Amino acid sequence: MEANVNEYGQMNFNLPHDVVPLPSGGIFYPSKKSSVKVGYLTAADENILVNIDGNKTIKETIILPLLRNKLYEPDLRPEDLLDGDIEAILIFLRNTSFGPEYSVNVTDPGTGKIFESSIMLDELNIKKNKLNPDSDGTFTTVLPRSSKSVKLKPLTLRDYLDIEKTLDMYPQGRLQPTITIRLSKMIIEIDGNSNKGDIAKFIETMPIVDSKHIRSFMFENEPRLDLTREIMAPSGEKAVVNIAFGVEFFRPFLSL
Repeated sequence: MEANVNEYGQMNFNLPHDVVPLPSGGIFYPSKKSSVKVGYLTAADENILVNIDGNKTIKETIILPLLRNKLYEPDLRPEDLLDGDIEAILIFLRNTSFGPEYSVNVTDPGTGKIFESSIMLDELNIKKNKLNPDSDGTFTTVLPRSSKSVKLKPLTLRDYLDIEKTLDMYPQGRLQPTITIRLSKMIIEIDGNSNKGDIAKFIETMPIVDSKHIRSFMFENEPRLDLTREIMAPSGEKAVVNIAFGVEFFRPFLSL
């Protein structure tokens, strides 16, 4: 079957696929699509899954190439997807390839011993947020210490890749400004001022209380799946597990 590549680098195949609902509801994208067509993993995708580069992040070596191969939406760039929507797509790909059972090692809070448990990924629900975004897909909050009104945007995959690329440019041993660079991607206005230079100056002197407020505010309100699960430990106490999208999530693919 002949394949071609669209302007976003995505492969266009007439292959079996399914429709994946987006936690964001699509309100952050120009197309406003609340769901996307995603192809099933094939033998050809194994070339991506086993090609981990220790010098690069999983986002760059696995997630972005997978999205370019499996996202069947010609008008939506994989780089423009929000984190929560990407997580939903990755869970779909894992579920349809290996089933929904996800084994995790958990520390029993009662005994300190590690035990193995499992989570059913097909039972994950969209997290209920405290606030809905504004009509332009941004959030507004007032900072508790400086009383500034800030307009914030959720980070896209492109933003995360840009942050990683910027941090990689810092010499080894030099302090990497991870927090301030991330804030510079999130903050698009301060008291109505969108000048990037002014925003950068404010971030450098921002009280730590305000910085923590922004990160907490976005964590509570960004659209995504609820990836936290409570598990009953052997001691009878409850343990909390957070599903992460690191090497462990992709391990079934890597062991093929």
